Amino acid sequence: MTKVKLLLDTDIGSDIDDALTLCYLLSNPGCELMGITTVTGESEKRAELAHQICMESGHYLPIFPGASEPLQGTQRQPIAQLATDLRTNRFGSSSSPDGAIDFLHKTIIGNPGEITLLSIGPLTNIALLFTRYPETAGLLKQLVLMCGVFHYELPGLQDMESEWNASVDPAASSIVYKSMVPVHRSVGLDVTCQLVIRKEIAKKCFDVESLSAILPLIDRFTYHNCITFHDPLAAVSVFEQNVCRFVKGMVTVNGVSDDMPGKTFWKAQKPHLHEVASEVDAPLFFHHFFETLGCSFDLETTAL
Repeated sequence: MTKVKLLLDTDIGSDIDDALTLCYLLSNPGCELMGITTVTGESEKRAELAHQICMESGHYLPIFPGASEPLQGTQRQPIAQLATDLRTNRFGSSSSPDGAIDFLHKTIIGNPGEITLLSIGPLTNIALLFTRYPETAGLLKQLVLMCGVFHYELPGLQDMESEWNASVDPAASSIVYKSMVPVHRSVGLDVTCQLVIRKEIAKKCFDVESLSAILPLIDRFTYHNCITFHDPLAAVSVFEQNVCRFVKGMVTVNGVSDDMPGKTFWKAQKPHLHEVASEVDAPLFFHHFFETLGCSFDLETTAL
């Protein structure tokens, strides 16, 4: 089996789905996880949480805290509320993202045309990478983002101003969507909001060794009664080609000075610089995700 070489950029420590994504990648035999970078407020604590999850599952990976502040404006995600009870402080309190950006650059240029860069948080690190090292965008195999809303058709999305990851750093989002990447894919709320299970059911499904490191996080994930699999879908789409239908077109992003900063727009027009997910096969997603993690799964009792 030829493994997918993958770099993960994440804001793990805010929502539970980042941690679920990391556990999925660590459990996936087709994934060669090359390293992890973290982004937004308390990026060092986020890196420590990622390190703790990796260590408890027997994986030793390069992990670097990245940008804690957006390119412009005030940080809307200043704390990592799930990154508590950390046993060590190996990343200190440095606020410089240089180590993370240089690591991404070195890994990409060392593996030209082979790296999938999976970003499941705000896009500050990716924008810094493409700004400081413009050649890296073209050297990727693909860029896969959990970001944006593109069709605004589902109930609750018609009047949405912007998706969280895109809006936390609108300046960064604009830079990333203007960057020329061989394959530039986005998995947005249009499809991820269709993947929801109740938290109490999730805890029963997740009582397996591959998820033992994050079960306490589910207990602390108290501000929602359900778990929506936003970030895991972006990850699964890399390995299960039929889980999403992608349509080609052009994405634009409102900037900091625009109304609704970070709001994303998609049009089926040339040049076809971007691919956005328009449909999801929910049963296929849940089957693949739970099977990879070794969880028991019954769609009739888990999905809402």
